Amino acid sequence: MSFNIVIDSCGELTPRMKKDQRVISAPLTLEVGGETFIDDDTFDQNYFLEKVAATPECPKSSCPSPKFYYDSYMTGETHHYAVTLSAELSGSYNSAVLGQSMALDHVPDIKIHVFNSRSASVGQTLIAQKIIECEEQDMPFQKVVEEVERYIHSQNTYFVVENLETLRKNGRLSNFKAFFASALKIKPICGATPEGEICQFDQARGINKALVKMVDLIVERAVDSEQRTLAISHCNCPERAQMVLDAIKKRIKVKDSYILDTGGVSTMYANDGGVIVVL
Repeated sequence: MSFNIVIDSCGELTPRMKKDQRVISAPLTLEVGGETFIDDDTFDQNYFLEKVAATPECPKSSCPSPKFYYDSYMTGETHHYAVTLSAELSGSYNSAVLGQSMALDHVPDIKIHVFNSRSASVGQTLIAQKIIECEEQDMPFQKVVEEVERYIHSQNTYFVVENLETLRKNGRLSNFKAFFASALKIKPICGATPEGEICQFDQARGINKALVKMVDLIVERAVDSEQRTLAISHCNCPERAQMVLDAIKKRIKVKDSYILDTGGVSTMYANDGGVIVVL
């Protein structure tokens, strides 16, 4: 069976995925200071971070159009999948579902499933990997859907960021928590709820202590880690990401692990120095 996966650009692609013609990245559009950035291979992280730092207005993002998803579904493969960042954080999921409806209007028996990652960034990357794994085992379409949905519900997302302003200004956090954290140099250890909303697990004074607490939390909550892949994305702090990876792997065994740079959307929300971990 042939298949393809369209993953919105909040989900970073591994080097292997970038070479895999079955994997399509649906770019979001970012805007800051009157300048528009397309979240694709042309995205310049350093320039974007400089622009954000120099601009008082909060950066904004726009999700891929339903037409982009529709075109991605109408490419002739037997099975089609979409993986979007959490529906609680973006309109990307709804856009993918609308594109699915458009495709079904033209080809009523086309097989498409849209996965709401209930996560973001490397959470989406791992979901796309799970789809590939299932498809390469020649699972029937519905079995792939069931296996991947089960995986999504078992996934845990964590992150620590230096700066909460983008999350706050875009309505992802309460004003009180963001102000409190900024004023007292408190860094919250955050993650995703089962529904895909952002929640706060803990907090610490200073980024290093927050990262240590995040590692503790990941280790405490890990289940069947030997069967799972540990993925980390970072915004302009590879040493910090490597430190977190090493600290986790010293305490639990994992099947595989890797570190990726954040793409445009994840860069916008993680800000300079942010680290996202999914297990």
